[in-house]
Amino acid sequence: MMRFRFLNILMDLIAPRPCIICGWRLDEDEQFLCVACNTQLPRTGFAAVAEDNEMARLFYGRIPIERCAALFFYRPQSNTSHLIHKLKYEHQPEIGTLLGRMTAREFIKNDFFEDIDLIIPVPITRDRCRQRGYNQASLIAQGVHEVTGIPVDETVVVRENFTSSQTDKHRLERMDNVENAFRTLDTSSCEGRHILLVDDVVTTGATIVSCAQEIVRHANVKVSVLALAFTKN
Repeated sequence: MMRFRFLNILMDLIAPRPCIICGWRLDEDEQFLCVACNTQLPRTGFAAVAEDNEMARLFYGRIPIERCAALFFYRPQSNTSHLIHKLKYEHQPEIGTLLGRMTAREFIKNDFFEDIDLIIPVPITRDRCRQRGYNQASLIAQGVHEVTGIPVDETVVVRENFTSSQTDKHRLERMDNVENAFRTLDTSSCEGRHILLVDDVVTTGATIVSCAQEIVRHANVKVSVLALAFTKN
């Protein structure tokens, strides 16, 4: 143990690890966020009231929702927006897995994952995945899996089209933009099970709704939702 600790200290001296938000040098016992940035992360607290919160209410009457939570609030031009931008556009895939683990460790304290059988990351198109090099939702899902042991299945549903980014669209435009965007391939693995849809950011819920509606059309499932961030109106 002492040898392992010494090696960690030595590596930190040779190649200091920066906080992924502020860039400040991390201490030995800090993972990827410094204590200050971790403390200031605007957590939603939704996992403690996963059946009824502001994010969950986006899906009422649209999909059969069981639980719903995001780790932190997303605000444009904030530290959290920079965090998501690094994950999606600055080719830092490790952020997705690290934040997936962090989210799972915090949510598991509230029994958020109880009776969930399968994790399905919201897919992106092949072209977008080729451009980016990865699907950020898959990385988040992998991090959640590493903590919870719940299997991940990326063969259930695919995204068939991508017209344009959801970022600058209002609610109705977002709904139109993802209508009929998903297609199921094989729902046998999720039939009769409780699935957890995972994505990076939820704003209007349009992407989650479109994906979930396609799955429930072909399989008898219960649906819960996990995201890293929720855009507060």
